[in-house]
Amino acid sequence: MTLFDKNESRRKFLRYLALSPALASPILARGSWPRVFASERGDALQGSAEGIDSIKSADQALNIMEFEELARKALPPAHFAYLASGVDDDATVRLNHEAYQHIEIRSRRLINVEKLDTSVELFGTKWETPIFLCPVSSMKVFDPEGEVAVARAAAKKRHLQMLSTVASCSIEEVTAARGAPVWQQLYPTNDWTVTRSIIKRAEAAGSPVLVYTVDHQENANNESIGRARRFDDRDCSMCHSGGFMGYLTHKPAFRGLDVSKVTELYDPSNTWDFVKRLKDATRMKLVLKGIVTREDAEIAMTHGVDGIVVSNHGGRAEDTLRPTIECLPEVVAAVKGKIPVLVDGGIRRGTDVFKAMAYGATAVGFGRPQAWGLAAFGQSGVEAVLTIIRREFEKIMRQAGTPSLRDITRTFVTRSPA
Repeated sequence: MTLFDKNESRRKFLRYLALSPALASPILARGSWPRVFASERGDALQGSAEGIDSIKSADQALNIMEFEELARKALPPAHFAYLASGVDDDATVRLNHEAYQHIEIRSRRLINVEKLDTSVELFGTKWETPIFLCPVSSMKVFDPEGEVAVARAAAKKRHLQMLSTVASCSIEEVTAARGAPVWQQLYPTNDWTVTRSIIKRAEAAGSPVLVYTVDHQENANNESIGRARRFDDRDCSMCHSGGFMGYLTHKPAFRGLDVSKVTELYDPSNTWDFVKRLKDATRMKLVLKGIVTREDAEIAMTHGVDGIVVSNHGGRAEDTLRPTIECLPEVVAAVKGKIPVLVDGGIRRGTDVFKAMAYGATAVGFGRPQAWGLAAFGQSGVEAVLTIIRREFEKIMRQAGTPSLRDITRTFVTRSPA
């Protein structure tokens, strides 16, 4: 076999692994899961535990995927499983990234790329880069400073940050650490009084954008987390006592609020009428996170939303096997350039950012990698993750012959042969 044939056979085998229920949950033991997660981490790291152990500081990491292994080594099994897993067979988690491997970049030559313009404007604010940090909940399970450390890294590297409703740090703390407002992600709960209080608190903290997550349902089938708990012998009762109500009381966004009527973070009875209710309740821009089809994007437009995030919750909310990069084009076509379309899910390389931009994304975000960096080295780990992906993105912009974001169009990408 030629080298190409071997690589193609390997790719097909890895896709089989990603879809195989028998091998779908790789977080059973610390020594076994990396080989199953090959499409997530990259072939270069397979069997390279010695190389990972030699990394003593964040700036020694060569790519983002190395932080995944470092985080796995640093975290208890259940905490890593919470971060890594999806639902059912975890296949959508892996396919989110694997889909980028089927997109090739068409590079142009002899174009002046000495100076790059990577800036993007979102709702009147200009950012140096289109790369943003998605909301990730409970980040103190990865590092004692949690979202505050992420905010400092975002400030130092000048990236947009979104804050989860169930963050382990308050929006006031995070805003102070960031030195500028962050976007507030919203789980609306089933109690409007509580929801409205969260919105008003975000407004008071200066948040300019409310990011309403629409793809989350309660009691997701997180089998991998359940399996990992079998390998975790710690006493977790101090942090995980009191059921759902105890969970809420640990979250700063709900402190001081009467949450006695809250039974779930996302009300399954919500419809498009709730979007209007949110718009009437806030002066913040309203962005819907979790739109993945043309039909819903068109409906969102009729309801006057200000932006969309194409997202499947990193594969944590559903196992539809539809990667977000494959959903992006139809959403972009539906909005016709009238509102910004952001995307997340599976972003692991600067080339992934480039491909998403070529498919029409206004900005591109990721969640897990920031938590990997945080778990491995705290704030400096998050900074390193941002530095690496931004450096890779700028390198591929030069290599492709695109000196500015507006130059990155669909003509620069093509689908690889099946």
